[in-house]
Amino acid sequence: MTQPFLPLTARSREEAHRTATPLELFFDLCFVVAVAQAGASLVHAVAEGHAGEGVVNYAMVFFAIWWAWMNFTWFASAYDNDDVTYRVVTLVQIAGVLILAAGVSRAFEDHDFLVVYLGYLVMRVALASQWLRAAHHASSAQERTMCRRYAGGVLTVQIGWLALLFVPEGAQPWVFLAMALAELAVPVYAEKDAPSTWHPHHIAERYGLFTIIVLGESVAAATVAVKSGVLENDALNELLPIAAGGLLIVFAAWWIYFVVPAHDRLTDSRQGFLWGYGHYVIFASAAAIGAGLEIAVEQAVGKAHISTLAAAASVTIPTAVFLLSVWLLHARHFKVGLAQQAVLPGSALVILLCSFAGRWAVLAAGLVAAATVAVGVTLTARTRATRTARPS
Repeated sequence: MTQPFLPLTARSREEAHRTATPLELFFDLCFVVAVAQAGASLVHAVAEGHAGEGVVNYAMVFFAIWWAWMNFTWFASAYDNDDVTYRVVTLVQIAGVLILAAGVSRAFEDHDFLVVYLGYLVMRVALASQWLRAAHHASSAQERTMCRRYAGGVLTVQIGWLALLFVPEGAQPWVFLAMALAELAVPVYAEKDAPSTWHPHHIAERYGLFTIIVLGESVAAATVAVKSGVLENDALNELLPIAAGGLLIVFAAWWIYFVVPAHDRLTDSRQGFLWGYGHYVIFASAAAIGAGLEIAVEQAVGKAHISTLAAAASVTIPTAVFLLSVWLLHARHFKVGLAQQAVLPGSALVILLCSFAGRWAVLAAGLVAAATVAVGVTLTARTRATRTARPS
């Protein structure tokens, strides 16, 4: 039975069988609501011909979603004691992300970030209280300083976000960029003397689970769009290539992400920061694939006021970005030889060229993505066979 109050002490980085908890899975599931709202708003902006503005707004809102998720994930990896107090504070953070999700549409359409800010405030204050609690139970002065730096940094930057509510609309992206950089600096500053005891296997699993959830949201969004297109416009012939290509892209994205053991790259805090921060691009592009498929469907049935090329690019660009970011973050470290190293970058380039294939662009991109997996598997098998055949 869960205890009402336990010391919030650091867990061991060498702990065996460290896995995601039901509370963490519930936390991720609730974040899908915010991801879905960001994707839907991106679809609306691009379909109305405001792609540039939509992409900027999407990048800003998705950063807030991702950063709140990431901060909880790394804290939980080091300090989760699963007592009643910890659970309640985590549920408060979940409430915060739901508030944030409710404000996504207003942020996109009216550049009104008040509701988003309030949701973010709830999450961040709750997180700061967790860090202060960890500081109270710290086993050393260095650990206590680290925890207090986190709490102080989180609250200070949260005050800075207030500027987003008062500056002119044209200045909002620049304020957001400055505050985002400040957010990224907080963990680096907090852990410069004493790193937190996050668990490599647990972190890799948590990121993998969120990748699955984001890809699942892409499948769900695309499925609903295709279903609506068929029912409302009787456009099965136009939508079948998009549906097939989209499914191949998502399947390939899953395969490519999980083909290598990501935790092997998480050997120290420096690698952890680079790997963890880089996943902003992976998560954002994976979610954008689903939004792109929705845009392609709307364009195919005449509901989106954009060209066929623009609709195709809304799928091919995030797909190419996903492949490149996965390659840069960890896949390239497990490739042997020039041929293996060239597969993902080369595939990303070919997928971008598929944008010019007209109504067959998404299907062509899906076939390239599937071929990427097939080539990668073949090259890996040949490399292993060659190594095995060598005399000892």
